[in-house]
Amino acid sequence: MTTTEDRICTTHIGSLPRPPELLDLLTARQDGDAVDEDEWNETVADATTDVLERQAEAGLDIVNNGEQPRVSFNWYVADRLSGIGGEREQELWADLQEFPDYAEETFQTDVIDLSMQPVVSGPVEYTGYEEAEAELEGFRNALEAVDTDFEGTFVTSASPSIVATTHVDDHYDSYEEFLFAVADAMAEEYELVAETGMTLQIDAPELLTIGQTAAYADEPLEEIREATRLHVEALNEALAGIPEEQVRLHTCWGSYEGPHHLDADLVDLLPEIYEADITGLSVEQANPRHQHEYRAFAEQPLPDGWTLLPGVVDVKTNIIDHPETIADRLERVADAVDEPTPIVAAPDCGFGTQAGLGMVDPEIAWAKLEALVEGAEIATDRLD
Repeated sequence: MTTTEDRICTTHIGSLPRPPELLDLLTARQDGDAVDEDEWNETVADATTDVLERQAEAGLDIVNNGEQPRVSFNWYVADRLSGIGGEREQELWADLQEFPDYAEETFQTDVIDLSMQPVVSGPVEYTGYEEAEAELEGFRNALEAVDTDFEGTFVTSASPSIVATTHVDDHYDSYEEFLFAVADAMAEEYELVAETGMTLQIDAPELLTIGQTAAYADEPLEEIREATRLHVEALNEALAGIPEEQVRLHTCWGSYEGPHHLDADLVDLLPEIYEADITGLSVEQANPRHQHEYRAFAEQPLPDGWTLLPGVVDVKTNIIDHPETIADRLERVADAVDEPTPIVAAPDCGFGTQAGLGMVDPEIAWAKLEALVEGAEIATDRLD
């Protein structure tokens, strides 16, 4: 994890707005249409360079490639894992089921239908070396082209359990067998990222959203905790051999504008999340449903040596968070955590987690990130 002692650094959570021409190509690839490889490579390269330049202009410290070549923060793995083919309609989150008319219009995108989940019909193995290495090389090339001295860089990768919970298993005898097969496969991607020396960010929203899935919506808290423990165990197996200080984890209550009235309480699941072999934790704090949960870090202090990346910018509305409000959120979190826990300011989640599902206008997203930088500067002065 990258931090400094003299100020609050800034980062984001991975996905950033994609240009229209890239969205068109992603749509074509999803539809199974032929895409010219030279056009694809050039468009991705231009988008990656542009997104790095925009991060530099916004003043962000710790940056990535904005997940430009990925169709989704989790379903990109269909191009990198064997055994995945076809789709099947699945139930939406429990909170959305109570508001079906709203859910139907919310989960349709121009690129993918989020009510449909990929189906696993064969053994899951990692086959995505070429695609992963091309993305990493493209990121490195763009960093050289931009030639800006960022404080740090990171690369996102889906957790074993977000893959397992958002894919329909038609092959394995049990969920646990499926989960650990995915963990073994994704471990190979994690190692590829770690070898670059960049920070590996694990995207694991299911650590907080598992209680909203069809399988757990009516289960007691202890069953949800048990599922979270199992997911953390699978993650730790996949991270074996990767230094903890090179890994940060993002979890949230889902990057969708829904009611969220059935979300789990952060304080109840932090002890299980703290068992992860990581040293950086990103979690929502700007989401209106969860702004009060900074208190959870006082009740359940972070493990020694960890960095907290509180979400202090909302990613579900087009309201540009005021820098003073952002500073207030950072100050509350700083007062709740033990000294000397480092804090890195971040948004709640990504701004483009699913290609084509843009809740925030692209230019407003960048304005929000500029406000994040300004808010971190204000908070640094206040806490000095």
